[in-house]
Formats: sequence, structure tokens, C-alpha cells
Amino acid sequence: MKKQTPKQSAKEAAIGYLSRRDHAEKELRQKLKTRGYCESDITEAIDFCQDYNWLDDARYAGMMMRNGIAKGWGELRIKQEMKMKGVHGTIVSQIFEENDTDWYEQAREVARRKFGNSEMDTPKEKARRFRFMQYRGFDFEQIKYALDTDDDE
Repeated sequence: MKKQTPKQSAKEAAIGYLSRRDHAEKELRQKLKTRGYCESDITEAIDFCQDYNWLDDARYAGMMMRNGIAKGWGELRIKQEMKMKGVHGTIVSQIFEENDTDWYEQAREVARRKFGNSEMDTPKEKARRFRFMQYRGFDFEQIKYALDTDDDE
């Protein structure tokens, strides 16, 4: 498969991607590179989009945070998703500092929605629930809190 010159400019392609959904800068850069644009055209297109505030990693990270919480994800999973999309670590830290989500209550709510009031009567069932909560991105303490039905307060 030979690379041919794309029919539209890098700017047009970038605007096209951003018109469908928000992207992180790294993600957009990768998409444009895959389409065969040269590095200078990609940088110019990204600068153009940032000048018009169409490309904003902080806004994108905020959207990912809201979507992750709505999906029932924990802090670890949301951070991992942001990292995979190429959101810079300082932006991730800033977004989490500004967010006032109680991750323990988020974990409890996710566990309640998934498992209801059913008993965790076997070690196998307990392990299954722990795995589910870990996959969702909650840490050990949050999972213990969420699955503890005794409420030792």
C-alpha cells in the first residue's frame, strides 16, 4: 500500500475530526500522521485549532472525567483512559484536584447498581465482585468500603 498525498489539507482534516468529537492533542496528531500528513502541516493545523480553542486538552480531560463518572468508573480507570488518549499528566492532576467526587461513594453506588442487595455468601462471589470493581478502576480501600454491608461506623 503506497502512501498518497491526502486530498484535503491537514487543517481541514483536523477540523473534520474535531467537528465530530473532542480529541486530545496527541490523539489528533496521531490521526493526522496516520493519514499521511507531514509533521510541519500537522503542527500548523494543531496550532490553528488551538488558536480558535477548538482543541483544548483541559476541556477534553474534563469531558472524559464526566463521562467516566457517568459510566461508573473509578479514579484509576479514568486516569488510565486519559493517559492512553495522551492527556498530559499535569492536566490530569489538575482535573482531579478540581473534581470533588467522593470516590468511596461512587464505588458504593456502582456496587449497589451492579449487585443490588444480593448476599455475598461465598468466597467465589466476593472475588467476582472485587474483580468487577477493580476493572472499573476502584482501589482496594474503595472496594472494601463499597462491598462492606456491615457499615462499621
